[in-house]
Amino acid sequence: MEKGYDEDYIICMDASGDIIREAAEENGIAFVPMEYSLGDEMRTSLGCEEEALLKKFYDGQRGGDLTRTSQISPFMYEDYFKGFLKEGKSVLYFCLSSGLSSTYESSLLAAEHLKEQYPEAEILPVDTLAATGGIGILAERAVENRKRGMSLRENYEDMKAFVPHLRHYFMVQDLMYLKRGGRVSAATAIVGSALNIKPMLKIDEDGKLVTVDKKRGNKAAMASLFTFFKENYNPKVCNTIYICDADTPELADSLVEKVREAAPEVIVRRTMLSPIIGAHTGPGMLSMILAC
Repeated sequence: MEKGYDEDYIICMDASGDIIREAAEENGIAFVPMEYSLGDEMRTSLGCEEEALLKKFYDGQRGGDLTRTSQISPFMYEDYFKGFLKEGKSVLYFCLSSGLSSTYESSLLAAEHLKEQYPEAEILPVDTLAATGGIGILAERAVENRKRGMSLRENYEDMKAFVPHLRHYFMVQDLMYLKRGGRVSAATAIVGSALNIKPMLKIDEDGKLVTVDKKRGNKAAMASLFTFFKENYNPKVCNTIYICDADTPELADSLVEKVREAAPEVIVRRTMLSPIIGAHTGPGMLSMILAC
């Protein structure tokens, strides 16, 4: 017998993660708010942003608006999680990779402190070693586990075992965003932009962002994304993939079409990239995320 989400523990994820709105709303997935800026304007992302707002964000980047994000402090986590604990709920929480952010460490500190006040409830943060749609894949799997009757602790252990199966591969259009984040040198960014170089990046086994290849132009970069899919897709492990884009629908739709032709059984989740990640990758980013 399947349990309703309101009768069980809460599944929660960072607003930096990407998941289709239907899955989030139908299964009561909660989002930890995260702050970001567009030019001089500070905003708060609550997850599953409206497409019009995301387009405005990426158009702002194209127009020269600087973007940045703020870290979530342990106090902010405590304040957020208390709302669930007061209702007697426990929490399974998927946070941005510890290789990209300090959110995991902060959430652990908050969970430890709240345990003293609410000893009957549990907060179990999962270091996803992931971002964007990788967190979405985990959250969807956790929902299915909960429907099958898995306890909070059983689900947590399954998630930790599944994390190493995740694979992220993506291209970016503008090297200057990676330069600001210290991912590439200023010289590389200037030369690469002039030569229409598209860096290909992945999140490695430590949850860190690394450059693995460089392609000349979008056509070569798209071919690389499709090759990555063919070499890594394993429906026996997971037949759901996430294709997330930073307002580049033509490229994303083309990739979706090629993927569906190659693997008709695949479940494709198409989302626009959260501004929390988009602040660091810039407009035009396109990702392929799966588990194998």
